[in-house]
Amino acid sequence: MKWTDFSTIEDLVQSIKTGQISVISIVEEVFKRIQQTRDFQVLLEDFEQEALKQAKIIDDKVRLKQPLGRLAGIPFMVKDNFLTFSQKTTAASHMLEKFIAPYQATSVNKLIGEDAILVGKANLDAYAHGSSTENSDFFTTKNPYDKNRVPGGSSGGSAAAVALNLVPFALGTDTGGSIRLPASFCNQVGLKPSYGLVSRSGVVAMASSLDCIGPITKNVQDNALILDIIADQDQLDSTTIKRDKTGYLIDSNSQRMVEKAKIGVISDYLIDGIDQKVKTNFLAKVELLKQAGFQVEDISIPLIKYALAVYYIICPAEISSNLSRYDGLRYGYHQAGADNIETSVEMSRSKGFGQEAKRRIMIGTYVLSSGYYDAYYKKAQQVRTKLINSFTELFKSYDFLVGPTVPTLPFKIGEKKSDPVEMYLTDVMTVSANLVGIPAISLPAGMIDGLPTGFQVMANIASDKQLLAFSSKIEELLK
Repeated sequence: MKWTDFSTIEDLVQSIKTGQISVISIVEEVFKRIQQTRDFQVLLEDFEQEALKQAKIIDDKVRLKQPLGRLAGIPFMVKDNFLTFSQKTTAASHMLEKFIAPYQATSVNKLIGEDAILVGKANLDAYAHGSSTENSDFFTTKNPYDKNRVPGGSSGGSAAAVALNLVPFALGTDTGGSIRLPASFCNQVGLKPSYGLVSRSGVVAMASSLDCIGPITKNVQDNALILDIIADQDQLDSTTIKRDKTGYLIDSNSQRMVEKAKIGVISDYLIDGIDQKVKTNFLAKVELLKQAGFQVEDISIPLIKYALAVYYIICPAEISSNLSRYDGLRYGYHQAGADNIETSVEMSRSKGFGQEAKRRIMIGTYVLSSGYYDAYYKKAQQVRTKLINSFTELFKSYDFLVGPTVPTLPFKIGEKKSDPVEMYLTDVMTVSANLVGIPAISLPAGMIDGLPTGFQVMANIASDKQLLAFSSKIEELLK
């Protein structure tokens, strides 16, 4: 019996606790799979010896009938922008290539506190700047369904790890779609929770008002379990919000809450720039929701056409601020040979930052400069507020809003690399949820020409439990 034979994480944990399957055998199988799939270039680092040591400890606890956590023996990975104590955290960048984390991310602590086993750090676009994992300073992860195509980004390594059965779940970060996009491209379930529901403490910042931490899993039930463990207020992150008192697990009661859900189909996503096959597939899934008895109506959000432009003003502005700390003096890459501090910083940043990081720093610095702050950054924040108000009004009439996750199928490696604007358009359907702060999830929506596509569902802020319950109810319809 292998861990991949179990349909949910909870079933696997139960079999571990009853001694039906050993944790050692699970971890050994994980690293066997890691070796077999090296050519997909998923991991930046693995922790085989530490994982095997932890597996033995948990097996001994099972044998001695000692208390065990909710994730006892479950292997997992995190995107390599999560700090893990005394281990390298590179954010897939040369700047942090040799950085050893002095503390650990709150979310990682919570998972390990429930006896989960960290087996490795997954590849990403450097500093999470990208939609394809091609911006990693080390290598490009490959799509599990076609090695010639990208897995999405920036959490491409995390999504590919789950799709390749390396682990039952992985953590990613979502600033403009970086969990949902790779989940769609890799045929997995990817959740961006409400802003502040999961602590960002110990995670390398990209854009602080947009960043969210969330799980990538094989099914909605597993996703709800992981969120239930990592969601909470944290004194180390002042932006965190209170969790739902009833938790986030899916049961018959939570599913009954959404039986008569009213759904708005965002028609603005179906007009320009969408692949016709993706559109046809999405509309077919909408028909299935109607046949299942849900109230479904087309809606329009006029301001949503400005969301991508707003995002690519606010996001680079915050990136330029967050990356200013990397000067090569206190930590990070240091280029020797300078005769003064200013030259040292310039040389270190020139070598340490990749092309995309430099591009976003330049854009961000420009929109924050004294001559252009009012024309760009201030105006973008004003439109963001109007967009928030638009979604707030819509959620007075609709329980959920739906649309495709990505306008295209997974594209070929190198296809969009030379055109930053074309690459940025990949996020056109996902950025609104981050700007507004609402929860959003990507669900597998079937295959087109052998490639995965995703179905995105959004809910009102702090309605993560309802979102997961509804997603669980419809996930079989969409496959």
